[in-house]
Amino acid sequence: MPHENWQKPVQVAFGNHGTEMISSPSEALMVLTDRWPDLRGPHFVKARSCCRAALDGRRTPEEARQEFENAVSEAQLHVN
Repeated sequence: MPHENWQKPVQVAFGNHGTEMISSPSEALMVLTDRWPDLRGPHFVKARSCCRAALDGRRTPEEARQEFENAVSEAQLHVN
């Protein structure tokens, strides 16, 4: 099971809880599972699935990063 870090981490803003740097599909999956504000968005579902696939070697870590970025945008968690 590959656990590669992304070439560029994704910074996520959790409001009053501060920001967090997410560096890999495994970290992204933990955040999506445990701390995500909206568990119903289509980008959330796709990002979670893609991160799982990256951990299983069926997708690349960078594909997972792109889907995670889309989920961050959907949830409006980008750092301004």
